[in-house]
Amino acid sequence: MQRAEAGLVPPDLDDDRDGHGGERLLQVGDIARAVGKTVRAIHHYEEVGLLRPHARSKGRYRLYDRAAVTRVRWIGKLHDLGLSLSQIQEIVAFWENAPSAPEAMARVRAIYLQKLEETRAQITRLSSLERELVASIDYLDTCDTCAPDEIVAACTDCNVHDRTQAEPELVAGIHGGNGHSRGGADR
Repeated sequence: MQRAEAGLVPPDLDDDRDGHGGERLLQVGDIARAVGKTVRAIHHYEEVGLLRPHARSKGRYRLYDRAAVTRVRWIGKLHDLGLSLSQIQEIVAFWENAPSAPEAMARVRAIYLQKLEETRAQITRLSSLERELVASIDYLDTCDTCAPDEIVAACTDCNVHDRTQAEPELVAGIHGGNGHSRGGADR
């Protein structure tokens, strides 16, 4: 049974494009579709030295092995972590020219450790914002109890909400800074 029939790869990706009975080589469009990038992005990665074609077809098309898909996904993940293409180039250059494997691994580990710390800090900030949004939505959910003819200026002197609980800043900021505070008096 062929690999495509066994469900291991889609049928259109199972042909022997390299002509040598080895793994099927991919064209730029194949990689772009597999990773959700544009063909131009894949070409750019090649231009800046982050990706190298495995071979060229008889028609001079760039052909890549499946490791190229992994490389492009890696580049995308590093982008998501906030690294620029030039920073990614530096990582690749160091990796390729490292005096030893342990030094190369240590450098990559240090970068990943720094990004892990930054990611955790961002998660903390986003979690705080999530709590603020939930509190603000809960607070605003009670605003539909006001009379339909109530004017917005009355919100600074709301008598529906518990005055002992502070307004969420995402709500207070709407009318804050305009000379009014909750309760109508300047704070």
